[in-house]
Amino acid sequence: MKLLVSPRDIEEAKAVIDGNADIIDVKNPHEGSLGANFPWIIKSIRALVEKERGERVKISAAIGDFDYKPGTAALAALGAASAGAEYIKVGLFKIKTSGEAIDVLRGVVKAVKDFEPTKKVVAAFYSDYKRIQSISPFEIAEIGREVDIDVAMVDTGIKDGRTTLEFLTEEELMTFISDSRALGLETALAGSLTFADLPAIKAINPDILGVRGMVCGGNRTDRVRAELVRELKRMVAE
Repeated sequence: MKLLVSPRDIEEAKAVIDGNADIIDVKNPHEGSLGANFPWIIKSIRALVEKERGERVKISAAIGDFDYKPGTAALAALGAASAGAEYIKVGLFKIKTSGEAIDVLRGVVKAVKDFEPTKKVVAAFYSDYKRIQSISPFEIAEIGREVDIDVAMVDTGIKDGRTTLEFLTEEELMTFISDSRALGLETALAGSLTFADLPAIKAINPDILGVRGMVCGGNRTDRVRAELVRELKRMVAE
C-alpha cells in the first residue's frame, strides 16, 4: 500500500519527504476536500522532490471539488499536469449522474493525456455522497467502462471529523475496490481516517492510502508533522 500525504506548501512538503511518503499530494484544504493549490506551489514542490528524492516520490495535485463544468475541469487538469503533477485528482462533488461524471472525466483525461500520456487521472468519489447529494461511488463500474481514468478514489466531501468508515462499511468499500480493480484501475482510500482505522484500512486493502489530518495530529488545518508521517509509513508497511 502506497502512502499519499497532502501538504499545502513547501514546508509541509519537506515534512512529507522527511517522513518517507510515496506520493506528495498538493492541495489547498481551505478550498475544500480536494481544494486546488496554485501552480507555482506545485512547481516548487516538484523542484524540491527532484532535488531531494528524484523518481522515488511522485507528485499528485487536487484540482477541486467539481460540479458539472467539464471545460473548467479540463483546463484545471491541464494546469496541474503542466505544473508537474503526475497524478491529477478531480472530485465529483456535485456531479449528479453517471453521464455528467463521464463528460467531466473525458475532458480531464483528454487534457492530461494529450499533454503527457503517462500521467494519471484520479476520479474521486465521496463516501458521504448522500449528504452532499453527489453521485454514488458504486457507479464506478459504469463510469470506468466509458472513460480511461487510472485511479478510483473514495474521500469525504465535508471535513467535519466524520470518517469514510462512518459512511460506508468495510464490505461496501471492499466492493468499490473490487469493482475498480476489475476495470484495471488503481484504488485509493481517504476521508478523515485515523490511526485507529488502520486495521480496517488494511483489511479493505486499497493500493493507496490518502491522509492529511492523521499526520497533522488529528486536525487537518494544523501543520503536517514529519514524525507522524514516518510513523504512519512504518505502520502501513507492517
